[in-house]
Amino acid sequence: MAWLYLVVAGLLEVLWAFTMKQSHGFSRLTPSIITLIAMIASFGLLSMAMRTLPLGTAYTIWTGIGAVGAFVVGITVLGEQITPMRIAAAALIVSGLVLMKLSSAD
Repeated sequence: MAWLYLVVAGLLEVLWAFTMKQSHGFSRLTPSIITLIAMIASFGLLSMAMRTLPLGTAYTIWTGIGAVGAFVVGITVLGEQITPMRIAAAALIVSGLVLMKLSSAD
């Protein structure tokens, strides 16, 4: 169950990063509210996952899902630039996440 909490927490991190961008510095109410709710839920689920998962594994996976997810949302939704270097960087992050998961006993 901890892994499910962790994945959902990571996806919520992507949501709050996107809605934070949409809030324009917290000057727009609806995206600001969504950002704060998603942040609280993401941190709450991360803390639940950390009850059984090692700190380094949980935090690395959470931030990795957020980083790669925000990268994908930036490209697909916001029209951000795709470059070979950015794709390589995302691939390295995903590789690190896989290695972290494989190295975890849980």
